Amino acid sequence: MHFTKTLLTWYAENKRDFEWRSSKDPYRIWLSEIILQQTRTAQGAPYYTRFIKAFPNVQALAEASEDKVLKLWQGLGYYSRARNLHATAQRIAEEYQGVFPASFNALLDLKGVGDYTASAIASICFGLPEAVVDGNVFRFLSRYFGIDTPIHSAGAQKEFKERATQLMDVSDPGTFNQALMEFGALVCSPKAPRCSLCPFQKSCFAFLHEAQFDYPVKAKKTKVKKRFFNYLILEDQNQSVAFHQRVNKGIWYKLFEFPLIETDQDLTTYSQLSKQPELVVQFKNLPKKAILWNKEPLIHKLSHQTLCIRFWVFPKISNLQQGVFIKDIQDYPVPVVLQNFIRDYFKFDA
Repeated sequence: MHFTKTLLTWYAENKRDFEWRSSKDPYRIWLSEIILQQTRTAQGAPYYTRFIKAFPNVQALAEASEDKVLKLWQGLGYYSRARNLHATAQRIAEEYQGVFPASFNALLDLKGVGDYTASAIASICFGLPEAVVDGNVFRFLSRYFGIDTPIHSAGAQKEFKERATQLMDVSDPGTFNQALMEFGALVCSPKAPRCSLCPFQKSCFAFLHEAQFDYPVKAKKTKVKKRFFNYLILEDQNQSVAFHQRVNKGIWYKLFEFPLIETDQDLTTYSQLSKQPELVVQFKNLPKKAILWNKEPLIHKLSHQTLCIRFWVFPKISNLQQGVFIKDIQDYPVPVVLQNFIRDYFKFDA
């Protein structure tokens, strides 16, 4: 097929050189795909290198503590990916004796492994004709064929996978899949498609109809929720600080943080904070004053949430019953927004 031959020729001449592309080891392909989900390649590549250095194989990852995995993951966001990564490594070590299953359905049964990741491992490592569909593939194929199915609709994944499968070079599905994704990343990009350099220009529906930015079709965006976080900075005379692990499911699950009071609006004075029922009930013996550390709220944007964060610094107290030594606080996995605060407030080196 002309499309497939053109794509593979382009890929051979233009593909980027990534560390994981020199391997067909399922562990390395799986690790790279999990890291690169919802992460730009430039940001994810250093994490991949650090993970391989710390955990050279699935057994080493399985034997690590969850806190160590989360700490190494710190800054990538979507921390459920890291927890699933660790849980799946343990299952492969125990149930499969450290050897990845070689069937698509068995791969799909692993925690944190969806159709896309299972297809990538199956095609690249085991030569199975399973087409990958990610954001790059949705964009490229929808523009080329003029597919107006909303990409987040129920049947979109199946429709695009079937179309990609029809185009696939079954003699080397792994290379075809990587070429499809690479083309979407480098040429058929979201905001600045390089149509003048595109070898598919003469047959691309979107280009011929000057409709590049009409594809892919997306459903209405989910409303972004605004949340107001007030962190309490409580130190004692022994150089300890109140610090604990999040136990409620949701964002930052199992990461560490300072005592937190969430409110329904932004607070700018201690008088407002002191009237919060949670502060009155849970923190009865706190000093009766606090200094607002940041004059403007720190804004931290997540996929469907925007956090407005304030830090309230209390005078030192005599003794914390369950404190963490300040000198050790950087050893704990925390959200990147708290890592930045910890560095600045406690004067740690960057």
